[in-house]
Amino acid sequence: MSRPLISKPPGETGDPTTTASAATGPRPGPLARHRRRRFRTHLVVFIAPAVVIYTVFMVYPLLDSLRLSMFASRDGVQTFVGLDNFVRLLSDDLLAGAFWNAVWNNLLFFAVHFVVQNPIGLLLAALLAAPKLRGRATYRTLLFIPTTLSVVIVGFVWQLILSPVWGFVDTPLLGQSSTALITLALMSVWQYIGIPMLLFYAVLVSIPDDLVEAATIDGANAWTTFWRVKFPLILPTVGIVSVITYVANLNAFDLIYTVKGALAGPDFASDIMGTLFFRTFFGFQLQQGSSSMGATVATMMFLLIMAGVLLYFFGWQRRVESYQL
Repeated sequence: MSRPLISKPPGETGDPTTTASAATGPRPGPLARHRRRRFRTHLVVFIAPAVVIYTVFMVYPLLDSLRLSMFASRDGVQTFVGLDNFVRLLSDDLLAGAFWNAVWNNLLFFAVHFVVQNPIGLLLAALLAAPKLRGRATYRTLLFIPTTLSVVIVGFVWQLILSPVWGFVDTPLLGQSSTALITLALMSVWQYIGIPMLLFYAVLVSIPDDLVEAATIDGANAWTTFWRVKFPLILPTVGIVSVITYVANLNAFDLIYTVKGALAGPDFASDIMGTLFFRTFFGFQLQQGSSSMGATVATMMFLLIMAGVLLYFFGWQRRVESYQL
């Protein structure tokens, strides 16, 4: 009995070479390979300037500060001391007290921004994103104008406003240890509240109208729509704004130095990491500057900032992603 003939699909033959070539498809020609190589070359050309600038102005100073923090000047000669400067900063009676005071004040300075600036910025952004609001561009510009002002101007104007002699308050808020830092933080909030406002506003206006309309049809009011529909969508931006606020406040220096000087008075009540680094590195009045101890303070600032950023990436961001899923 003869076997039945089995027809093979088109393009399938008994030759394994032919089958493999048919499966892999036509090979790219030399022109396509040249285009890929040229694209990669252009990519390197575009990225290289940014990498060079970032390396020169960010990476190199950071590494050099870390190197300098492991040296000490003895009889005018830089001597390698390892981690002795860090031990001294954290254990010496004079240095440790100033350091932990600056760390606490810096965290309090950030807490005021986190509790006051970001929620108010979110509220203003929600009001600006209201569909029936008229003059939205005007309000947005007026709220962002303080951010463009010089810190010197802001500090001088607020000093006049809060002065018991020339201002509108009888209590010297900037002259009391219990209120100086909080007052400075609120001054900073007034100046920079436009930044979180614009970031939140950009995300709110990008939310599809279909989601809001569907919630409205289901009977949700404006408050419920915001918290149940819009707020979960802007959670990543809330985390990013919080990280930006944290990094900016741990690097704060200019406003406190403008208003209270390098001593950050009264009685170091408004002293933060930036002013402590300035006095330690450059010296001030009777305090002699030390480049190695200043670099040690700068390295501790970097470690605190890095700890907060890592906490965001491995804590907040993962929870947000799991919440959205």
